[in-house]
Amino acid sequence: MQASPAFAKQMRGYGLTTAKILYRMPDHPCLLQSYLWQDYDLFPEFPTLRKFLDFWTRTLDGPLFKVTVGHQRLIKPAELKAIGAEFRLH
Repeated sequence: MQASPAFAKQMRGYGLTTAKILYRMPDHPCLLQSYLWQDYDLFPEFPTLRKFLDFWTRTLDGPLFKVTVGHQRLIKPAELKAIGAEFRLH
């Protein structure tokens, strides 16, 4: 059984990236519209997000106004915590 592509990306260091994109409406430039984008990407370069934003700039009419990015790795190394005492139950 193979792992899903999303899980395989996470094992290679990708994390879940969310970008809130504000852009100007092509017909009404004084109005802003929002778009929510989410994919797995590498911090801090964000190559997948950059590729999407380059596509947006080249292809779509609505010029970008602001991009806010959030990123979280979902799979992390195990965290160990030392315990000061041991209790046994019989």
